[in-house]
Amino acid sequence: MSLRVLAPGFLTSLQDAGRPGFAAMGVGASGAFDTPALRLANALCGNPANACGLEITLIGPRLRFDRDSLIAVTGAPIPFLVDDQPAPMWSPVPIRAGSSIRLGTIRQGCRSYLAIHGGIALPPVLDSRSSDLNTALGPLEGRALQIGDDLPIGRYDRLPMPAGRWSLDASHWFCANPDRPLRLLPGSQRGMLMAASVEALFSRTFTVATDSNRVGLRLSGPTLEWRAPVEMTSEGSLPGVLQLPPSGQPIAFGPEAPVSGGYPRIGQVAMVDLPRLAQARPGDRLGFVPIGFDEALSALQRREQALERLSRAIATRLQNNG
Repeated sequence: MSLRVLAPGFLTSLQDAGRPGFAAMGVGASGAFDTPALRLANALCGNPANACGLEITLIGPRLRFDRDSLIAVTGAPIPFLVDDQPAPMWSPVPIRAGSSIRLGTIRQGCRSYLAIHGGIALPPVLDSRSSDLNTALGPLEGRALQIGDDLPIGRYDRLPMPAGRWSLDASHWFCANPDRPLRLLPGSQRGMLMAASVEALFSRTFTVATDSNRVGLRLSGPTLEWRAPVEMTSEGSLPGVLQLPPSGQPIAFGPEAPVSGGYPRIGQVAMVDLPRLAQARPGDRLGFVPIGFDEALSALQRREQALERLSRAIATRLQNNG
């Protein structure tokens, strides 16, 4: 079975759980920016959590299926049509051979996710099918989808077909509340900021710049200043690191973050809030609130436990024909 790309959308890429473990080779993890959204899309169509799907940015693609399938769309709200008929998000949606789907324009949030039963089965690169667009690493030479691409779908013995329509409550997994700040752990150089800059970091808001991408979100707002010039050697980087370049305007790293870098670190977005960072679009405003390590770890553990419980419940419902 294959999936034909009739129109690629603004920026649609292959993503799975990423390729951690290659930082020593200078290779970042990449993977879905909003990890829970892709995991739940996979669960809704009977896939393992790390199956490869599509990450859709701002404007969605148009696709045609050559075989019966089961799909799910999650993440930011996006118009979703199957053969020109509206279909629900956060729900297992049966697709008939020859059908086409169209995903429209995201008006709230930034990224949606499409999973297909069997997963996209292009050959993995360094144990992952994720596209690292910045370094051109992954299947399809690490690029975004193009018109005419044929994406092979994994083989399956039995296609789960839900007996009725049901959906998850998206409010638990998608939050676009601009007044809810991101939780920020202290970075190794935060104590070297001027006191007024520390106060501004947590009391003012920053606007997401138009040149933001999966490498990082450039933020414009109050200029943050050091008490004295800061010199440092490169340190390891990972998604969520908040760096401060000489401009005084922070950069929040995404999944294609470099594995090391030399700008001072003033914070680390708590892992549990990375999905909200993923959904910030150009022009959105972001604020920060301090959090300690133990509290951040506890929040992440609660989310992971909730994801596991929900994924098991979805699997049971699909096994019982929905």
